[in-house]
Amino acid sequence: MASLGAPMKKVIATSEAPAAVGPYSQAIALGNMLFCAGQIPLDPQTGDLVAGGVEEQTTRVCENIAAVLKANGMNFTNVVKSTVFLTDLANFSAMNGVYAKYFQEPFPARSTIQVAGLPRGSQVEIEVIAAQ
Repeated sequence: MASLGAPMKKVIATSEAPAAVGPYSQAIALGNMLFCAGQIPLDPQTGDLVAGGVEEQTTRVCENIAAVLKANGMNFTNVVKSTVFLTDLANFSAMNGVYAKYFQEPFPARSTIQVAGLPRGSQVEIEVIAAQ
């Protein structure tokens, strides 16, 4: 009986999004699926947290996601699931206003979760799963 090998995983990395700073990848492609690590609002050139509130931070997060998707020949229309982490759900409306500029109908499935804290003092982190 033939043994099945491990699925072929491909690391996706781009300098247009913040570099991974730990034992993880910006994204992993597996077949027609792309699993993106959570993005926080770091400027990919400086590595610094962007100035401003949740709107500015959500914009930077979405730009970082766009860069990772682009590195795999995808865009926001390929996203099938997103998870949004907020340090304060009172910022939901402001985050959602920016989010709606990037994600259009048919919208991906989404979960939004309030968390006690995020890396580097960020107010928002978003991770996505995309498919071709």
